[in-house]
Amino acid sequence: MPRSAQEKRKTFRALLERKSLTVMPGGFSPLYARLAQEAGFESFFLAGSQLSAFLYGVPDNGIVGLRELVDHARHMAARTDIPIFIDADTGFGNAVNVHFTMQECIRAGVAALQIEDQEAPKKSGTVAGRRCISLEEAVGKVQAAVAARNELDPDFAICARTDAIGAQGGGFEDALKRSIAYVRDGGADFVWLNSVETRDELARACAEIPAPVLTIWGGREAPPTLADYERLGLRIALYPVMAATSGLQAAWELLCDFKARGSAALIEWDARASASKWGRPDVRALLGADKIREIEERYLPPSQRRDYASTWGHKTSYTDAPSSSPPSRTER
Repeated sequence: MPRSAQEKRKTFRALLERKSLTVMPGGFSPLYARLAQEAGFESFFLAGSQLSAFLYGVPDNGIVGLRELVDHARHMAARTDIPIFIDADTGFGNAVNVHFTMQECIRAGVAALQIEDQEAPKKSGTVAGRRCISLEEAVGKVQAAVAARNELDPDFAICARTDAIGAQGGGFEDALKRSIAYVRDGGADFVWLNSVETRDELARACAEIPAPVLTIWGGREAPPTLADYERLGLRIALYPVMAATSGLQAAWELLCDFKARGSAALIEWDARASASKWGRPDVRALLGADKIREIEERYLPPSQRRDYASTWGHKTSYTDAPSSSPPSRTER
């Protein structure tokens, strides 16, 4: 049986409460979220930057709206048994907008969301040009989120994100002050300390912020290992674009190779995929394709059921086809 939204929210709460590190990949697609689930990850992040890039082909600049986010988040939550944590940008406005953003996101079936303290229109958390709203306004937005959450489902988790590191007039001390206030005065369940630059600052933040800390690394030196993160006190190591950007790179390489060499590139790519130590993802299983036939056989009258015995599709892998002869119907 699929897990309910309530069960997944309780699972996410348990991740926040434990003292060990949670590693969370991210992307934009329900299929990527299912891949993460199959690979053994315990949660998945819907990144606003990837939603903007892969669905609309635009930068992460506050262009995507609440409706697009909620509709996409609903699909991700419906197709996974692990909790989905979503990027709600600035809450799409002030505290009033945050109130309704919370309601819509909770009803979408996800487990948690983050609201950042940038001015609108926001910028990607990884680029220059960011500015933060006042601490007082940001705390009020977190308070509005908590109040709206409590009216519908107290198990839903709220992350307050600060972009003060690297922002105009900001820095680590401002980010730390904001993070503490977002928990103590705002009521946030955990904090996203964005773009932390040094291990010492991360350790200090994890010790002083009275809630679990999530981060993505922004320092010039090599990022900490997962063991380092855990030793420093971090509770969630987020890799928000991992699934989407790796797929983008793979598509770019294959498209260029195919343009240069034609079908030989496809055959070689197919062979590499089949030889992978992890095998190929079972796309039919990930998509629940067998459910279609089950529903047909259970509920359609015999005259409306499809003929699967004498019809066929075609092969999608050619690594085992050395000759130019067409595959038999049993191969198809």
